[in-house]
Amino acid sequence: MKLTDAQLRNLTKPGKHADGFGLYLEITPSGGKYWRMKYRYGGKEKRLAFGVYPGVGLKDAREQAAKARGVLQGGGDPGAVRKAEKAKVVHESVNTLEAVARDWLKHQAARWDKETHGRILASLEADIFKPLGSRPLASIKPGEVMAAVKKIEARGAGDQAGRVLQRVKAVYRWAVVHERIETNPMLDLVPSEVLKPRTVQHRAAMSDKELPAYLAKLEAYEGDPNTKHGLQFLMLTATRPGETRGALWAEFDLDAAVWVIPAARMKMRAEHRVPLSTQALEVLRSMQAISGGGALVFPSPFYPSKPLSENTFNSALARMGYKNTATAHGFRALFSTVANENGWKPDVIERQLAHKEQNEIRAAYHRSAYMNDRERLLQWWGDYLDGRKAGNVLQLPQRAA
Repeated sequence: MKLTDAQLRNLTKPGKHADGFGLYLEITPSGGKYWRMKYRYGGKEKRLAFGVYPGVGLKDAREQAAKARGVLQGGGDPGAVRKAEKAKVVHESVNTLEAVARDWLKHQAARWDKETHGRILASLEADIFKPLGSRPLASIKPGEVMAAVKKIEARGAGDQAGRVLQRVKAVYRWAVVHERIETNPMLDLVPSEVLKPRTVQHRAAMSDKELPAYLAKLEAYEGDPNTKHGLQFLMLTATRPGETRGALWAEFDLDAAVWVIPAARMKMRAEHRVPLSTQALEVLRSMQAISGGGALVFPSPFYPSKPLSENTFNSALARMGYKNTATAHGFRALFSTVANENGWKPDVIERQLAHKEQNEIRAAYHRSAYMNDRERLLQWWGDYLDGRKAGNVLQLPQRAA
């Protein structure tokens, strides 16, 4: 005989009160009312708990019992299934998007410099963690990630939107590998199919004809001497702004005229040896009187233990009248253009720019054979800049063929 709601409201007698198909309400001597279901699996009698009456009503208890019988009919153990479901809930509650993303960042930290790591974290904190970070990875739908990156795109940051999407996809790939989620729901989020096509905007670069005026302005620059010397050194070495700003005195052998940038500070994570021209050495000797007592060659004038900030060089260029027409990174393009036009070997130029060689055999050759060529190239470049400062178009003989 099945139980009714009216009976349940008036039941007080301790014991088991059957509803049928193994489901019953157990009343304890102290008056507690517990829903149970008795079943057999693998030749053993087992039981399930469905909650406390009246919090769990008759209808809910019967639905839970019906679900358990369905599992039995399919050959499964309802108790084991419920344990797995509970474990899944616990697993997902600790594997939120933010928690896993931060673990991914820690795992990847050795591959990036401190600034890159900071930029990636900041982008996720600003645009992903706020709307989605507290959610379990498995609960987030591709459309929700798509909406988040489209919001970035809508504010005019299309490139950033693409980078953030790739970072979220990387987090999910890593999560699958490390068993933080069973499958990757973000596989089909292809940037080209999510975001609008973008025209590639190369960093603004100065032209050769602008060099005399720029070099004169830089010579007369009355701002922070660390910034002035840093810009001079940046152009003379054709390095990336971050490599110059983070330069440490311990990386230099002035007697041997070489700067060894460790792999940890390089974009391609490979040690880079930079020959130093007489002009570059002159800059460094000027800096010795300013920062020689510290670790950094070009420290911040406000925080000597920290390098010049990321925007320092471009801000100085803007003050000299080159806002939106030249960037610190653009000097590498200028160096490449002028050197190529003057007949220097492309391989030597590319190696000096620390661009990655895809061919393994050629890469090995780059490491072993181009130092002498690059010494001549950078000394030529220093002399060329001296000539342009004087207003000359200095076409020195090509000596790297």
